Amino acid sequence: MANFAKSHVPQFSVDVYQNEYLPEGGREVNAIVTVTATGGGTIGSAVAAPLYTPGHGPSAAVAIMVDCSGSMDYPPTKMRNARDATAAAIDTLRDGTHFAVIGGTHVAKEVYPGGGRLAVADATTREQAKQALRRLSAGGGTAIGTWLRLADRLLSSADVAIRHGILLTDGRNEHESPEDLRAALTECAGRFTCDARGVGTDWEVKEVTGIASALLGTADIVADPAGLAADFTRMMETAMGKEVADVTLRVWTPVGTTIRFVKQVAPTVEELTGRRTEAGPRAGDYPTGSWGDESRDYHLCVEVAAAGLGREMLAARVSLVIPQADGSVQNLGAQGLVRAVWTDDMTASTSINPQVAHYTGQAELAQAIQQGLNLRKAGDFDGATAKLGRAVQLASASGNADTAKLLAKVVDVVDAATGTVRLKAKVAEADEMTLETRSTKTVRVKK
Repeated sequence: MANFAKSHVPQFSVDVYQNEYLPEGGREVNAIVTVTATGGGTIGSAVAAPLYTPGHGPSAAVAIMVDCSGSMDYPPTKMRNARDATAAAIDTLRDGTHFAVIGGTHVAKEVYPGGGRLAVADATTREQAKQALRRLSAGGGTAIGTWLRLADRLLSSADVAIRHGILLTDGRNEHESPEDLRAALTECAGRFTCDARGVGTDWEVKEVTGIASALLGTADIVADPAGLAADFTRMMETAMGKEVADVTLRVWTPVGTTIRFVKQVAPTVEELTGRRTEAGPRAGDYPTGSWGDESRDYHLCVEVAAAGLGREMLAARVSLVIPQADGSVQNLGAQGLVRAVWTDDMTASTSINPQVAHYTGQAELAQAIQQGLNLRKAGDFDGATAKLGRAVQLASASGNADTAKLLAKVVDVVDAATGTVRLKAKVAEADEMTLETRSTKTVRVKK
């Protein structure tokens, strides 16, 4: 079993990168806000107030949802790979972690431990869970909303700091309406985070990425079922490394200032604007989920009231908080200030901050890939070539080598610098789905 014993919890810091200078009449202010959590402080500190398993880091509950629909029998190795992957994930659980395994078809069934309970990980329960996995067999339909609702019921029964789900599917969500799935995601949002994986090539990318996005987790494709065990192990190791849950980006703006958008831009592009909840006068909260030792970047764009030359103002204040059940908040003691200064120095007011420029390009890259693939599916090959050519150009300019490699499996690159490409006549379904699933992955600014 992996050893995740930790006595430290993260300390948070906020850094703001922007060009604060605006020309006369200028109103749009852009900033990249880097939030970093690093190991610091000890158990019992303010951040660590949630529950801890002594000597083992924060208490956690994990629900693993395994697709057991009929299609998991084609080929028969797929179900075996899913069982092996779930066993590997169970082996990676930290001692003291609460956990359950759910078998998902058109209904959700408790595979282990059963009885509406969670088990507590130790040598005995891990072995019992792996024995229970042997009873998993394929048959039935797919209704993912029922799996998520059962996971929510089980996870909410535990008095823990971190609640997390891992969801595996190989098919489309054909046995409930899209509205049912959306309703389940709305109910579960903010209650637990969830990583989603599609295995093989018969599942719907937008469904799987939509689940992960709504529940602030990661999404990916495992095209070859043989790769599931390694992927599940990595996912569980990351989940076991999370130390603080429900961290929220709080943005305060002065009178006359409008927030145009808030989005995460690294490690993936994630739109947060529509997820705002009001937090008192002129402040709003944007959810970021659970954190371990890691760093993420956010793009904040605000519109301020125009002011005269030489004037300066605070355009926004960004802080980190954890909302509490009683309506109070736990302040994580990190904040960043976004400023606006009006100047007639043309050089100062027209230069674009490198971080802002880079992430504007990364967001455009993600959008160009998604639009290009949609146009290709719709038979608009000229439109698809233009969009995917632009994506190749952006990936090349920003040094996003992973995305460039994925694009090269869908288009023949004639000249990356100018974005000159030709659509490949034949593209493997797995390659197209991998590009679509990973289109929002970004690279950070080269220092």
